[in-house]
Amino acid sequence: MKFKSEFLNEIKERGFVYQDTDIANLDNIISKNKISGYIGFDITSDSLHVGSLIQLMLLHWLDFYGHNSICLIGGGTTLIGDPSGKDETRKILTKKEIDKNIDNIKHIFGRFINLNKNGLIINNYDWLSKLNYIDFLRQFGSKITLNRMLTFDSVKSRLDREQPLTILEFNYMLLQAYDFVYLNKNYNCILQMGGSDQWGNILSGVDLIHKINQKNAYGITSPLITNSDGSKMGKTASGAIWLNKNKISSLDFFQFWRNVNDKDVSRFLYLFTKLPINEIIKLSSLKNQEINEAKKILAYEVTKIVRGKEDADEALEITENIFNANIIDERLPNISEKKLNLSNDSFTILDAIEKLNLVKSRSEIKRLIKSDGVKVNDQLYEGNQFSLKKYSDLKELKISIGKKKIGILKLD
Repeated sequence: MKFKSEFLNEIKERGFVYQDTDIANLDNIISKNKISGYIGFDITSDSLHVGSLIQLMLLHWLDFYGHNSICLIGGGTTLIGDPSGKDETRKILTKKEIDKNIDNIKHIFGRFINLNKNGLIINNYDWLSKLNYIDFLRQFGSKITLNRMLTFDSVKSRLDREQPLTILEFNYMLLQAYDFVYLNKNYNCILQMGGSDQWGNILSGVDLIHKINQKNAYGITSPLITNSDGSKMGKTASGAIWLNKNKISSLDFFQFWRNVNDKDVSRFLYLFTKLPINEIIKLSSLKNQEINEAKKILAYEVTKIVRGKEDADEALEITENIFNANIIDERLPNISEKKLNLSNDSFTILDAIEKLNLVKSRSEIKRLIKSDGVKVNDQLYEGNQFSLKKYSDLKELKISIGKKKIGILKLD
């Protein structure tokens, strides 16, 4: 289906559209007028991770085509917790914890939308905290039925697994629907976007706007993004892939994308880069060893969007040095252990990897060594009792964990 709207054509062609409400009518509106659309982000951590990247890119394309993109920060709804896709009730955060998280996350939105032009960051605590509960229930509580809420997959799946679903979480759905009503009334916002797990909440908001504001509103969801093996996008053995630099280095962020499965490269180029479609088509045709070039471009482009060009350039340069030119780059994670005597086994490979912060735990380091996942100076580590005695005459050790992480131990 070809749309009149450039925005809808762009996101459809790139694979962002999974479900929609009356997209044909939305197309008629959006092709003639500038609109406002939003996506909500609950602030449960001090950084977003790559699982939020598809939503940030949706907002980017809305902004790119001249529409008003609203990042709705869930300062109010995070106090409750979204039950969508969860097996258990979320930990309840304090307002102080949430405010601290907001301060740490706000800057990331400016990398995707123009906050000096069409982009806005709004916190739903500003209006949810002022609601009178009795008045709210009288006006909105009768407009959304439990019968319908029980049909939503996010609720049904929890109940099917006999997992508890609290009244607190039921209220979350009502409050999210109210958010859309509020934004529609005060910001003329007619479009809510989100992940497929938000479909039921979006439908409730669309329905509530029709009943309360007597206006039409629209919703679009994106598909759940998983790796080709079915695993959750952005989750690795060493933890989540965070967007904030203080949570994961730009080099490690770059390497995550550089090492994605071959089968994921084309899809990720469409979703997570701003490369022209015709260039992505060419890159997607690369096979065998040549696909590594496409992976390098994917890693560079995503890092440039999330961390900036300077960080992307540096990550690319370091990667070229250590993997292609076999140069030990001084910008790699490194520790200096002067006058350290490796010959008496007081400092082991476990100590070195732990100090370099390449692996989370010593038990994980042992597992990696056992499965041939650790190299010293590009040779498989095979020391007894985790000893580094055989390297005692050297001034520098290059320690590699798999294909992704490298650190330098300096002994001079």
